[in-house]
This record gives sequence, structure tokens and C-alpha cells, in this order.
Amino acid sequence: EPRAAPARADDVRIQYLDAHLVVVEKPAGVTALRHSEEQHWPERRRQFQPTLDELIRQILARKAKSRGRPAPGRRPEPPSIRAVHRLDRDTSGLMVFARTAEAERRLVQMFRKHDLCRVYLAIVHGHVEARTIESHLVRDRGDGLRGSTAQADEGQRAVTHLRPLEYLPGYTLVECTLETGRTHQIRIHLAEAGHMVCGEKVYVRRLHGRPVTDGSGAARQALHAAALDF
Repeated sequence: EPRAAPARADDVRIQYLDAHLVVVEKPAGVTALRHSEEQHWPERRRQFQPTLDELIRQILARKAKSRGRPAPGRRPEPPSIRAVHRLDRDTSGLMVFARTAEAERRLVQMFRKHDLCRVYLAIVHGHVEARTIESHLVRDRGDGLRGSTAQADEGQRAVTHLRPLEYLPGYTLVECTLETGRTHQIRIHLAEAGHMVCGEKVYVRRLHGRPVTDGSGAARQALHAAALDF
């Protein structure tokens, strides 16, 4: 298949916007933020691989331009947005960015205290029953990947609540509610429980199990951040 065209500002949906924050729906295949080693990239190269925060700035700049022109002799200030969390490149869904220092401080505090409700939808392998998965996640579970450890005094506590929404032949559409927000938490918990996310490329085995072949044909990771409540 041909490589997908670079994302454009028109591919990003703004779901909520005010003077303090902006909530957008991130398309799959877009990196949320520019990595530090990419900061020196020339503008032309950035255009071929734009990040979500850059696309949002383009949208906000257009909106500001449509509201009026800057004073003569003054260049418009680039819109300021501040990242407070991330989504994986191939995960789609809702993200919030702060537009002021005060909003950034308060949102970061809410994320740290887990005072936000985040709900994801995933299509996974197998028949999933309602359950809660709790483990401690470490950077290397023994195979070079992030994952769970049996040592309760190591790693970070991670809790994911699962609720099946629809059963499909061989698969389940499942709602995943985060009680904690660790890196790759949902993907790790589902794979280690034997319910790998369709389209997953990294976490493809049960804990200490053998890799599972993904026969779903999913073009990308079937994981979507569906609700963000704060």
C-alpha cells in the first residue's frame, strides 16, 4: 500500500476552544509532539511529518487572522499551546492542550492526581468479560519492552477497567477506562491478558507468552480516546 499523505490542519477536528484551552480529535498516524532530536529539522522536512501541536497552531493562526489584522508594522504572534499529556502516534482521539500558563498548571495537576476521566474504545482479540486489570509497570519486564512485574514494590501502579460493548466473531469492542495513566498502559494490559489490540505491532504476547499473530487486517492500532472529562 502507498504511504499515507502527511496530515493537514484540516484533518484535525477542534471539539472545544476557549481562551484557556483547546480540545482536539487527533487523527491516527500523527505524532502529538516533536521529539527533541527533530527540533533542528528544516521547515520543509517538518511539513512532510507535521506534529499535532504544529497543526493546531496553524488552525488557531487561521482563526486569529479571520478575526482581524494585526496593527500596521506588527507581525502576529504565533499561537501559544502547551502540551499536558500525549497519545501514541497510531492512537486516535481526544487530547487537551493548554493555552495559558495557569491552564497548563491546573491541567498538569489534574493529570498527576488522576482527577480526569479518560475512556478509550478498542477492538481486541478474543472474548473479553468485564474486569479490572491492576499491575505494576516497569520499563523492561524482561524482554526489552514495558510491561508488568510481579514485584509489587517496583514500577508504577496501573489500573484499567474493561467493559465489553459488542462481541464480534473472534473479537470484542471494549471500553477501557483509565484509573491511572501510564505509558502504553491499555495496550500492555490487554496484550498481557491475552486480548491484543487489533493492529498492534509492539505488545503482541501474553506476559511471558509467545507472540500472537494478528489476523484482523487492521490498518492501524484499533484504539481511540473517545471521552475526556475534567
